Amino acid sequence: MNTVSTDWAGIDCPVWLERAKGFALTALDQMRKENWVVSLLFCDDDFIQTVNRDYRQKDEPTDVLSFPLGDTVEQEGDSVFLAGDIVISLPALQRNAVDFSVTPNEELKRLIVHGLLHLSGMDHTTNAPDEPMLALQETILAQLSGEQIL
Repeated sequence: MNTVSTDWAGIDCPVWLERAKGFALTALDQMRKENWVVSLLFCDDDFIQTVNRDYRQKDEPTDVLSFPLGDTVEQEGDSVFLAGDIVISLPALQRNAVDFSVTPNEELKRLIVHGLLHLSGMDHTTNAPDEPMLALQETILAQLSGEQIL
């Protein structure tokens, strides 16, 4: 069974936090991941800029950051995979939605799936749609198109 925890920083608690958690769990199932532990943190631009500066030496806000842990531990007789943490800036999400002409709901789902794919070990060197990770991201999103978070 997968586990997703949620938190927030620099913003009010989102009313849709439980739906975001549910979507992440559904996406993990779609990705055929089992016994994963993931945390989602939603924040403002100032928070993500600080994290981006401190961990990636890029002093600018971004939309999503992923921090893979990749440890397997025993928990109550089961092996669980501590996948890692995903940090999402809500102001950046809103800007992306406008820039890419998508709904905020679609963009939030995209950022969650994007973060999960990074935690699974995938990466991309460009934002070209033919990048294998980004192509898989869009396939997963198409399969989960009916999911509503916002």
